[in-house]
Amino acid sequence: MEVVFAALVGLFFAAAIYLMLSKFSIRIMLGIAILGNAVNLLLFTAGRITREVPPIIPQGQSTLDLAAANPLPQALILTAIVISFSFLAFLLVLTYRAYQDLKTDNTGEMRVAEPHERPLPPLGY
Repeated sequence: MEVVFAALVGLFFAAAIYLMLSKFSIRIMLGIAILGNAVNLLLFTAGRITREVPPIIPQGQSTLDLAAANPLPQALILTAIVISFSFLAFLLVLTYRAYQDLKTDNTGEMRVAEPHERPLPPLGY
């Protein structure tokens, strides 16, 4: 089962990188969202997926059984889901406001601060 999740993580990373290399801001935003999900799934897979042994330390032992799932990555994933959702909401608002102001989704056309006629670079200092 972990091999399937590893392949899925690789597919998520590939799709995220492909989308983030686009010149359209909506695709970039979706790539960032998929990248966050890929990292969460990677952490979840690294913490072992087995359900046979609950992550409870038995009485008389000081460490967790090796066959048990690690609860720390699961707790980190819960925090990462909240952070990535808030970041995605921020990016959605930022993209929407940029589209409202500039009337384009293409990042190549979002060059408001750059002058149309570029001056020559300095010849000396």
